[in-house]
Amino acid sequence: MAATSPSGDEVQLVAHHVGATVEHLERRIEARFGDRGLTRAARDLADLVRRVESEAGQSHRRLRRTTLTTRAISVTIVVATALALVFSLRSAIEDGLEHTSDWIPFVESVINDLVFSAIAVLFLWAFPERRERRTLLQLLHRLRSLAHVIDMHQLSKDPEQVQPTYVRTEASVSHGLDADQLHHYLDYCSEMLSLTAKTAALCAEHSTDEVVLDTISTLETLTTELSNKIWQKISLLPRADVAH
Repeated sequence: MAATSPSGDEVQLVAHHVGATVEHLERRIEARFGDRGLTRAARDLADLVRRVESEAGQSHRRLRRTTLTTRAISVTIVVATALALVFSLRSAIEDGLEHTSDWIPFVESVINDLVFSAIAVLFLWAFPERRERRTLLQLLHRLRSLAHVIDMHQLSKDPEQVQPTYVRTEASVSHGLDADQLHHYLDYCSEMLSLTAKTAALCAEHSTDEVVLDTISTLETLTTELSNKIWQKISLLPRADVAH
């Protein structure tokens, strides 16, 4: 769903540009660290961008077709119910229902017909969005899982190990990176988390479903919090200014 800038220009997040940025990040990671787990995580993110682009676009088209179909069925149900009630009322009058007690079964039948018709219409009205919501939520779930995978990659990258005063213990896990490499590694993790949030935001370009939008917002908050933890580690490194 496109937004508008203050100058009146249409602003929209484009999957192609997000995918190109992720692929460039993958090449940067591979060039510096080879085929490590972080490189494979970037590759997984690139695959997810392509899947979001494909699935979200198809979901939008399916939503339009399904919406038109269910709306037509809903109108048919409303018209059929109205006609049935009119014929029932005419038959009741022609049959000569004079006493109040004679009208009770008829009124009960009318109420039942109206209730069941209303339930059917409400179900059909909500069905298209609920159907496509499931597809988008599955993609968002995979993105949330990937965000945690990226976080797992940086958890063992302790900046204290590159300090001159670091004292190793028997339980210490060495990451084997110097200060410069560790800075790059953590920075790549932060970039990847940001791009994970951008990939999730692509789903919002094709949906106005509140559940989907809330899930995207939650995922964006998660990636921001994880990225903040990474930058706290970067701030503890001996070198803060390195070339990328």
